Amino acid sequence: MLVTLVLAGALFAPNPAPLTDPVTWEIDPVHSEITFRVRHFVTKVPGTFLQWNGTITADPGKLSDGAVEVVIQTASISTKNERRDAHLRSPDFFAADSFPTITFKSTTMDVTGSTIKLSGDLTIRGVTKPVVLTGEFGGVSGPPEPKKQRIGFSASTKVNRIDYGVKWNRALEGGGFMLSDEVDITINVEAVRQ
Repeated sequence: MLVTLVLAGALFAPNPAPLTDPVTWEIDPVHSEITFRVRHFVTKVPGTFLQWNGTITADPGKLSDGAVEVVIQTASISTKNERRDAHLRSPDFFAADSFPTITFKSTTMDVTGSTIKLSGDLTIRGVTKPVVLTGEFGGVSGPPEPKKQRIGFSASTKVNRIDYGVKWNRALEGGGFMLSDEVDITINVEAVRQ
């Protein structure tokens, strides 16, 4: 009788949710990039950061529960012009000596079909502001094994550099300013399962 009750309890007891560890994906810098564009006079000049890293923590089956963290080395800024890059590292712009990193830490990650929406906190020059990046989820590829499975997405946003204390500009003789306050930011990420 006791054995029957134990077996019945085992058969009809609710199944507990499986316990799984979060999956960590390390951003592959060789196949990823962070770029920005800011208006200079009458056109938008591009730039990038050459040294950065980050992780995505997400279950491939529940991506909307995931999180993204990125750390950028401020001094690695590159616009393909060394004089301009040196100015960008100076206190007029990013003050790289005082603020060696720029960081992004997501607060929510929403993946629906092929779209992705990342909300999070962007910190530049010690100032943290909320931002929202939207874009395309590229999917998951490869077998679910460490170093073999990959995940990818691209997303973009706009920020006002003045909000972060990046205020340098120059007035133009005909009116207006040399640089726009608004900056376009785009990220393309491919990450490897660890």
